[in-house]
Amino acid sequence: MQTGALTGYIDVAQVVLYLFWIFFAGLIFYLLRENKREGYPLENDRSSRVVVQGWPAIPSPKSFKLGENEFVYVPPLRPIRSPRSSERPVRLLGEPQEPRTTNPMLEGIGPGSYNQRADRPDRTLEGEPRIVPLRAAPGFGVAHQDPDPRGKPVVGLDAQIGGIVCDLWVDRSEMIFRYLEIEVNRGGTPHRVLMPMNFARIGERQTVAHSIRGSQFALVPVTKHAEQVTMLEEEKIMAYYGAGTLYANYAAQGVK
Repeated sequence: MQTGALTGYIDVAQVVLYLFWIFFAGLIFYLLRENKREGYPLENDRSSRVVVQGWPAIPSPKSFKLGENEFVYVPPLRPIRSPRSSERPVRLLGEPQEPRTTNPMLEGIGPGSYNQRADRPDRTLEGEPRIVPLRAAPGFGVAHQDPDPRGKPVVGLDAQIGGIVCDLWVDRSEMIFRYLEIEVNRGGTPHRVLMPMNFARIGERQTVAHSIRGSQFALVPVTKHAEQVTMLEEEKIMAYYGAGTLYANYAAQGVK
């Protein structure tokens, strides 16, 4: 036999090649399973009892330790389903959901979908709340080259005033403004809501929101704390304005 041959038909190079094939197949299997730690099992159009996970199956939960002795498990120990009120107008697989309520902007469907993030504020490396209003963030302010929206009205896509900007919320980690704080009137009682900066067009005299109407500012989800916003609250607030891109004029779509 020649050098490196194990038998008359197998040599070391051939064995190494086979081992590489086995290793590579195992690597692909491992990556496919790890890819299913989030987003699975999928929702089934026919029944909630049907588990849609494909092959290979979803891996067992793995725990990750976060700050403040908090642990998160992926995939979750139990399925997370967002509360929503919707139905299909036609019972066909793949038919889009339509809201059943008079205020679809709060139902968490379509452009108003959101993720069930942790109901706690995001924090800086120092452990402080990351996003806070300017009144709670000494050293931050509006650059003199930019228009300051505070004290000026906010109007919706219908050009109706929805409220008055009373403060700005700054991201102390990224050094940018995240939200406008708006004082609105709900049922005769003034209260404050947030508006994401990426939905705002700030001008010298007013701020314009092109995704919702002036009267809809009063129904923006509120925060539990006057100077903090949790990650779940951020999701719901952003989803409300996102839903407005489709549902702000929902009544005009001819759907009851």
